[in-house]
Amino acid sequence: MKRFFQPVKKDESFKRTNLSSSPTKESSNEEQQQQWREEKNDTLIPEEKKEPLKFITWNANSFLLRVKNNWPEFTKLVETFDPDVIGIQEVRMPAAGSKGAPKNPRELKDDTSSSREEKQILMRAISSPQFRKYNVWWSLADSKYAGTALFVKKCFEPKKVSFSLDKTGNLALSDKILNELLASKHEPDGRVILAEFESFRLLNTYVPNNGWKDEETSFQRRKKWDKRILEFVTQLCDKPLIWCGDLNVSHQDIDVSHPDFFSSAKLNGYVPPNKEDCGQPGFTLNERKRFSTILSDGKLIDAYRYLHEEKDADRGFSWSGNPIGKYRGKRMRIDYFLVSEKLKDRIVACDMGGQGIELEGFYGSDHCPVSLELADSSTDPSETNTPL
Repeated sequence: MKRFFQPVKKDESFKRTNLSSSPTKESSNEEQQQQWREEKNDTLIPEEKKEPLKFITWNANSFLLRVKNNWPEFTKLVETFDPDVIGIQEVRMPAAGSKGAPKNPRELKDDTSSSREEKQILMRAISSPQFRKYNVWWSLADSKYAGTALFVKKCFEPKKVSFSLDKTGNLALSDKILNELLASKHEPDGRVILAEFESFRLLNTYVPNNGWKDEETSFQRRKKWDKRILEFVTQLCDKPLIWCGDLNVSHQDIDVSHPDFFSSAKLNGYVPPNKEDCGQPGFTLNERKRFSTILSDGKLIDAYRYLHEEKDADRGFSWSGNPIGKYRGKRMRIDYFLVSEKLKDRIVACDMGGQGIELEGFYGSDHCPVSLELADSSTDPSETNTPL
């Protein structure tokens, strides 16, 4: 493996690599011409599309492992559904920067032989024809933990991409300086990517897990997150929002397979002093109440539940427990597309990509992809429907 992969130069980290081991000059020229034609086509906006309309969100539970073990299946999904935007959570790739030095959360680490190999594997995968049409933004933690990525078709270049939930309204700065500040500041652990398009904003998040105990890394951290995201969504008034990702909460009883099991779940017998903090992380009463407030005050619609009012015991969940052990067959819906009420009438489809206890359509992760399709602002939604 080490003999095959060569170090990737820092300023060329997003160049596509020729996979042929010994290409002839003629075949190399043909490949370059084909690649040039593909790149040219990738940047052309279809006449019927003026903005992204098809989206996928997926907690990959280590993007590198999915590339190594499940890439053909996920690639087929991307080729079939042809999303304009793909939001990934739990990338679990470390940010660039040597030990003890400041990290660059927008770049993949490549200063050791192992990190160069891993980066090369990943970059080769997203250089395939199905992914060549996308630009990618990374938001990474210092270690192999959390992290998000956003793939956007080149023909739908965002006006701005930022990586933080920080307030900016009171900053007396020029647009240029403000944009630079937002782009350079990252949410801890790379949990946020915010892309602004002409008519809406898209927020991709990996929300912190509530945990089991009232401590700094569990309940308190989640409460602070919910407070900040509430402030964030209520301040966005100029454009509609599409918020996707692993939001780590199941809003209602219908969103879990076994409400009684999740309500009474404990870790090592520990019971929180406040009964509203008891139960499975993601299904405690306090989390669900705060989520209700975020939806109502932020004027947000749960796209999946808006279209699927009845419980679907087969396809109605995005996370599934390990097929071995007490969580076998226990499932939750914790991955979402939330859209501003202004976009409600444009929702064409929102579907779960996986089903069954054996994790069909999960592609190696414990989460399945979730898709969203919107009708064009000038199109009757009933005229379009592309299932995942």
